[in-house]
Amino acid sequence: MVFRHFRLQIILRVLLLLASLIAISLIWSREGYMISTIVLLLFVLLQTASLILYLEKTNNRLARFFASIRHSDFSANFTDEGLGKSFAELNHEFNQVIEAFKTNRAEKEEHFNYLLTVVQHVSIGIIVFRRDGKVDVFNNAIKKMLRLSHLRSIQELSAVKDDLPEMLLRMQAGDKLLVKVFLEDELIQLSINATEFRMRGETYVLVSLQNIHPELEDKEIESWQRLIRVLTHEIMNSITPISSLTSTIQEMITDPETGESRLQELDSEDLESISAAVTTIGSRSRGLLNFVEVYRNLTRIPKPNFRYFPVKDLFVRASELLRPKLETHNIQCKWQVFPDELMVLADPDLVDQVIINLMLNAIDAVKLRENPHISIVASQNVNNRITIDIADNGHGIKPDLMDKIFMPFFTSKKEGSGIGLSLSRQIMQMHKGAISVKSKPEEGTVFTLMF
Repeated sequence: MVFRHFRLQIILRVLLLLASLIAISLIWSREGYMISTIVLLLFVLLQTASLILYLEKTNNRLARFFASIRHSDFSANFTDEGLGKSFAELNHEFNQVIEAFKTNRAEKEEHFNYLLTVVQHVSIGIIVFRRDGKVDVFNNAIKKMLRLSHLRSIQELSAVKDDLPEMLLRMQAGDKLLVKVFLEDELIQLSINATEFRMRGETYVLVSLQNIHPELEDKEIESWQRLIRVLTHEIMNSITPISSLTSTIQEMITDPETGESRLQELDSEDLESISAAVTTIGSRSRGLLNFVEVYRNLTRIPKPNFRYFPVKDLFVRASELLRPKLETHNIQCKWQVFPDELMVLADPDLVDQVIINLMLNAIDAVKLRENPHISIVASQNVNNRITIDIADNGHGIKPDLMDKIFMPFFTSKKEGSGIGLSLSRQIMQMHKGAISVKSKPEEGTVFTLMF
């Protein structure tokens, strides 16, 4: 009778082995049983080997299980029946683990396919590559934008622009580039942003490319239209009275019917009128010349001479220069620097212009308020960039004027050229920085400089 139950088979095999050993011990010393003894010894060896092989089934099953996991082969199935409850539980757990791995793998594949579909669908070009230049992923937007059918290595982008591969390989996390590319005589202006991540111990770079040429053209046209409107307004304000006064003088000194001179007929009152008109024409002409000169100065800002210097030096110089104005209007002005030894890399002369201009604007905003005060705070933010906040408790800026205050020649003051904030923005852009404003009516305004 053959017993398939594991425990019974073990007991049977051990008992049979024990019986064989007892039989050998009984006939070992007897004469004439040499052959029987040898046969029994061989039988014991066979039983021992069989028992070992039978017991190693569990190890073989474990080896098969781990091999299936290692090779991602989840088709294996463990179904040894009739070996007892412990083996049934073991087989069940093996199958459960394999099923869990299979489900997890399927979910990962579905998640990967989902992300890949999203990446392929977005209109922004995306390239993921390794530091050696091998491209791992690129989407359809890249194909359409750069006219590429395939992209296996970043070096292949040299067909688009010679130095584009080197630019991308040099990019670090957080870097941004603006690159001009000509494709089939079409200008494309690419805004490129980079980030990094590690996967399986290897560094990958993800860059996004977006063609912002249409948006830049729209903004450029809008800027030109705004500038032209301002220039036209200022020029017409001067030309209109000049033209009118010129026509008036022409009518006074020339007969409109015959075109002959009437200078001899002019009396002293007429001469005074002509003199006043000429004076007005001269004044408006000088005003127009000054306007043009201011515009020329706006476009001729010197290149920054960068050097490190303490931030507090900016406030010391500005406070000393504007002390008379502050005292005249009884304005309290406080400035703070965190930390006290904070340094900035900039052109101190150009940044002085920005600080002084913003402080003058703040003085004009608070000089008619009760308890007027100006607060200036410099610090280093979490991104290690230096920020300077210039706050006042003035009347604030009207919401409909917020998008106009940085326009050249725009001003809401009765007296003012309207170039201060525009000049300040240009200076900050030359420093690779930015200027921004927050304002609430009747609460105050905060201008922020970021280096």
